[in-house]
Amino acid sequence: MRDDRSKEDTEKMDVTQIPFNKFIEISHADTDDRALELGFKDNMKNHLGTFHASAQFALAEACSGLSLQNNFPRLAGFVVPVLRRSELKFKNPAQSDIRANARISNEAKEKFELQLEKKGRAVIAVPVEITDKNGAVTMTGTYEWFVQTIRDPQRRA
Repeated sequence: MRDDRSKEDTEKMDVTQIPFNKFIEISHADTDDRALELGFKDNMKNHLGTFHASAQFALAEACSGLSLQNNFPRLAGFVVPVLRRSELKFKNPAQSDIRANARISNEAKEKFELQLEKKGRAVIAVPVEITDKNGAVTMTGTYEWFVQTIRDPQRRA
């Protein structure tokens, strides 16, 4: 893949600045550039007074996207990733700030890169875990991304 783009074309998008993520105030973790955090505020609560499931979903989805950026930085500007499906399990109620971490195995990375190079599109599953401030796991999930190469990198979706 020839890379004759300008610096601004190759800089990665800040997932915390996506309008919805910004609206609910997802932020980068201070101690880990691969993690994202979400504060426990009244507007994040469900009918039980714990963290709403949709807020946890949004944090984990954003973190899975950040993991794609961190693991495949050379693809910035060359692909369009779209969330295809997710599978979640809520484990413990969260009543404090939460943090999401995502990790992609080396095997999954290699398979993804081979498929993308061969077909111009690929699917990759990104496992995510959310913990509260005490380290208790509140949610685990897998976010499956469909990634398509852009024929003209100047034209983005």
